Amino acid sequence: MSKKLILAIDDEKDILKLLQYNLEREGHQVIVAKTGEEGLEAARSKKPDLILLDLMLPGMDGLEVCKILRGNKDTKNIPILMLTAKSSELDQILGLELGATDYITKPFSVKVLSARVKNIFRNKEAKKEESIVLKANGLTIDRERHSFTVNGKPVSLTKLEFQMLGFLMENRGKVFSRDQLLSSVWEGQAFVVDRTVDVHMRSIRQKLGKHRDLIETVRGSGYRFVETDGDA
Repeated sequence: MSKKLILAIDDEKDILKLLQYNLEREGHQVIVAKTGEEGLEAARSKKPDLILLDLMLPGMDGLEVCKILRGNKDTKNIPILMLTAKSSELDQILGLELGATDYITKPFSVKVLSARVKNIFRNKEAKKEESIVLKANGLTIDRERHSFTVNGKPVSLTKLEFQMLGFLMENRGKVFSRDQLLSSVWEGQAFVVDRTVDVHMRSIRQKLGKHRDLIETVRGSGYRFVETDGDA
């Protein structure tokens, strides 16, 4: 496993030393913060690969930190492993519902913590690998090579067409409004109106040829990539 940057947020000095020592022994880089406010600043500036977050922090508690991290576009996808002395089922559920990736209670075994961290990174890498190449009924998008083929033949797409088609294929079966597509694909670029989606959609369909019906217009709602029985 490649070296990862891990942010540990905890107000207990001994816990931070324990986390830093053991995770650095496994080859990771560890940065620490003693308050929720310090942790938020470090998360925004350093963009760690994983955040270890104590629930009971002075001032801003871990649940509020988690909520803010998940609401920020720069930090919303960073995995969060909650560390806490609170072991009630309600606390665990609340943490997970706010966006925590996993939950471990204090006192914890260093070996168990290490295994949880490894599992989070494995799952993250597996998800990333799965999303690199998308296939459906003869269509293949390879995001790493930025290539698109129809029945094995290369088809040229503009950058926006590539992003739109990839987003729809990755979320096949789900209907997205023009506004949702704009916010997900264009990410706030200026001088873009919702009808731009229609223009690009027509262009994509032309390039799909006989596969054009895989993109369905849902009257009054938006567009979706239809679910299929296989990837042949």
